[in-house]
Amino acid sequence: MTEAWPDLARTYDAVAADYAERFAGELAGKPFDRGLLDAFAERVRGPVLDVGCGPAGHIARYLADRGVAIHGVDLSPKGVALAAASHPDIGFAVADLRALPVADASQAGLVAFYSVIHIRRPELPAVFAEFHRVLAPGGELLIAMHGGTGEVGVDDWFGRAVSTRATLVELPELAGLLEAAGFAVLEQHRRDPNPEEFPTPRLYCSASPGINCC
Repeated sequence: MTEAWPDLARTYDAVAADYAERFAGELAGKPFDRGLLDAFAERVRGPVLDVGCGPAGHIARYLADRGVAIHGVDLSPKGVALAAASHPDIGFAVADLRALPVADASQAGLVAFYSVIHIRRPELPAVFAEFHRVLAPGGELLIAMHGGTGEVGVDDWFGRAVSTRATLVELPELAGLLEAAGFAVLEQHRRDPNPEEFPTPRLYCSASPGINCC
């Protein structure tokens, strides 16, 4: 695809309620994802940022229920409002993941489940550099993305005339981008999609800021 990518905030504002209803309970059917989040919750100590929390806020909810001091950010004002209404004990704010509103080395963890997919491939190095900036030494990033090559997109989402686009990556590319940004990759995983999911492999990396990774 070569056309300009859509206004992501507008897209998610338009589908926020439908998206929240569809995804609020999705982790119930994803034991692999729950296992990764459980292990992440056991390891992190300190503030954690859910980057691209979405209207459901379900990843933040899951981690908060396991004792994680988490807060979330998302580009969509309506999405943030819905997440905040559903989870009033968790802080949510409108922000762009390319310019996170937190100080250098201030976060013990970052979780980014299917938010970075909306970044065009040439911008990925800058995004991962931003993630590296805000993570404290010894902190951890847990990221999930769709596997594949190129880009995919739709121009009708949840029955509404709005567009969305996603960048697909292979696991070695994802790990290489993280390493180039200064991360040490701790774990890499790939799983096949569940029947109800979009038919792409699911990729996961956990990584920590380090100097021995490049």
